[in-house]
Amino acid sequence: MKITDHIKNASGTLFSFEILPPLKGQDISQIYKGIDPLLEFNPPFIDVTYHREESEMKLQRDGTYRRITTRKRPGTVAICAAIMNRYKVDAVPHLICGGFSREETENALIDLNFLGIDNVLVLRGDNLKHETSFQPDPEGNRNSLELVEQVQNMNRGRYRDEDLVDPHPTSFCVGVAGYPEKHQDAPNLKSDLDWLKKKVDAGADFITTQMFFDNRMYFAFVENCRKAGIEIPIIPGIKPLATRKHLSTLPKVFHLDLPEDLTDAVRKASDDRHIREIGIEWAITQCRELKLAGVPVLHFYTMGKSDATKRIAEAIF
Repeated sequence: MKITDHIKNASGTLFSFEILPPLKGQDISQIYKGIDPLLEFNPPFIDVTYHREESEMKLQRDGTYRRITTRKRPGTVAICAAIMNRYKVDAVPHLICGGFSREETENALIDLNFLGIDNVLVLRGDNLKHETSFQPDPEGNRNSLELVEQVQNMNRGRYRDEDLVDPHPTSFCVGVAGYPEKHQDAPNLKSDLDWLKKKVDAGADFITTQMFFDNRMYFAFVENCRKAGIEIPIIPGIKPLATRKHLSTLPKVFHLDLPEDLTDAVRKASDDRHIREIGIEWAITQCRELKLAGVPVLHFYTMGKSDATKRIAEAIF
């Protein structure tokens, strides 16, 4: 079922979450261990992230270095199929621009369509570690707008091969990312909102936001979206702060601000166990306010760990 239909048919705020594929060499049982404790909250869908290939310089026996292509977290499509088969819950694979040609993207969408997957979340993707700016595949989509357009072309029965006879249209529900505190590459909030509006006009069906820790950011973002004519559902993304290190890593990696009250409490905490409790209570307060405001879904970034999310969901649902 499409996410927009899940939202339309719901009597209140829904619960969903995102998982990471396991590292190469690990078993899918790790995925199940992260999902099983959260099933009691009846998630209508589960997101599965995608991580592009990376490369590293590896020392050879002759003393030279050779660039080796690695793939640290493969398996997104297969994990989605496994989730739907095991749990009868809709899976939402992430699609990214980096590392994929348009032909490869089309083939991935064909596979997803054959599996009966109705939803995709389309993203530009992150820079590789050695890149100072995002570098698309030479034959790939340059940004998330172009990726939205490719998916919607297939929804209209337009494939890359124009000579196909009577091509069958797909029917994907397309999600895009929203940034309450703006995307790192946007010069300002207005330009970021203008870019989001282009993706909506191109056919995006719902928005899932980057994590935030100040609900005022989300509410202002929704208000600005509505003023700009963006009427599709806007799903807030939630992540509980868990360690002292998060005070520096979260703002750096995700380009967000942490509220002063939260950072002050974390700095005064005696250890990470205490910090974890602070993070859970902060997220519970956030979620209660968001649910009271009638958000369509509370979407949790679990990073493969379900214990904190389970504590929060128990207090909210």
